Amino acid sequence: MLTVEKIGGTSMSAFHDVLKNIVIGKRSASEFYNRILVVSAYNNVTNWLLEHKKTGEPGIYVKFVNSEDFEAALDELLQKLIALNRGFADIKLDQDVADAFITDRINKAKKFLKGMSQVVATGYVDKVNIYLAVREILSSIGEAHSAFNSVNILNNNGVNGTLVDLCGFDDSEPLTIDQRIHKQFAGIDFSKTLVVATGYTKGTEGIMRAFDRGYSEVTFSKIAVEVKADEAVIHKEFHLSSADPKIVGVDKSVPVGHTNFIVADQLADIGMEAIHPKASKPLEMANISIRIKNTFEPEHDGTLISKDYICKDSKVEIVSGSNKVVAVEVHDPMMVGESGFDLKIMHYFKKHNISYILKATNANCITSVIWDNDEVQPLINELKANFFEVVVKPLAIVCAIGSNIAQPGILAKASAALAQNDINIECFSQSLRQVNMQFVIKRENYEKAIVALNDALCYKESSK
Repeated sequence: MLTVEKIGGTSMSAFHDVLKNIVIGKRSASEFYNRILVVSAYNNVTNWLLEHKKTGEPGIYVKFVNSEDFEAALDELLQKLIALNRGFADIKLDQDVADAFITDRINKAKKFLKGMSQVVATGYVDKVNIYLAVREILSSIGEAHSAFNSVNILNNNGVNGTLVDLCGFDDSEPLTIDQRIHKQFAGIDFSKTLVVATGYTKGTEGIMRAFDRGYSEVTFSKIAVEVKADEAVIHKEFHLSSADPKIVGVDKSVPVGHTNFIVADQLADIGMEAIHPKASKPLEMANISIRIKNTFEPEHDGTLISKDYICKDSKVEIVSGSNKVVAVEVHDPMMVGESGFDLKIMHYFKKHNISYILKATNANCITSVIWDNDEVQPLINELKANFFEVVVKPLAIVCAIGSNIAQPGILAKASAALAQNDINIECFSQSLRQVNMQFVIKRENYEKAIVALNDALCYKESSK
């Protein structure tokens, strides 16, 4: 059985546990292989290179764009990465070899970026394309660092490891992402080596340009399809559970044993990515199931996401959401009975490249719930300039999701749980497929709503 296994940044930073639980565990020497590990950068490294994914705190990329001293920032980064190397000395990372590798990679990146900054300064080129190239170069550094270290550690611990560096740092050959993966994996006998591949892949289309920070899962997906894997495994620092254990408590967070790709799509739509949606689609089309496992509980089977699974017993599997959304309501008395009125609104959404999470309508109002970020205000300004009345409210969204929630009374049970906790439903949506009930509520009630819905729909049901 050939598996492709993605290891995230938090797990990579705990590589002692990865080595113990994922690589070796209770396996015999003959069971080490027929696996490909696709690794992310260590925790926070990509944030330092680009910008913080959640807070937006600027990294080296922003320094380059602002014509600040990115070279000094790269030197500072190098010292941080060398310090990370020291944390793996006790599991036999060859410190001199590891330091030399990352020093060489940083020095080359510094040389590339310096040349690019000089080209930008001439004023003869489109800055946007240069900036995109800089993001590609910087992004690749973190994955190259962690992948190189991982293979070094494996080899020093009696496991035959092979590095597949997809970064193409010294390769000027104009290959697409798929072509590079095909070329790099050709001829490898997976039964004799444990392959470690970088989560970043260089390609003519630009993996950052196409997928931004979801690129490592896209690489993971493309590799699984290329080698025709039997299963794609994602190792995380937590189980895919009924609700966030930080909100509802570990004792009431029920692990999800089996679900399907439709549920995974619902989760991705509200920002809780079991897997990046652009990564899950190729796996779904190739009929390759995904298993999500907890790095720190290797004996647990985890969550299997498969194409055709529908839960035999109708129930809510997951409660999740976000407290960082806004509801944009367009009201117009002339909307009643007018065919295609919402198409006028969607024209502006398309123009600003904004998609909605929820959409609800009545005779003269259309409400769209979207992410609350810097891109929202220009959209709102145009809507207000072109429609009778536009109301904007910062709110939260909570969702009750499952592969089979089509049962009488489940909506009543959910709304009752919210009402009993004095939580008003500002807006609601559910499609005919009945896999997701979406409740829009006030932000201050977000965590209380998660607890209430998880308790009523998941925890109590699992305890029966």
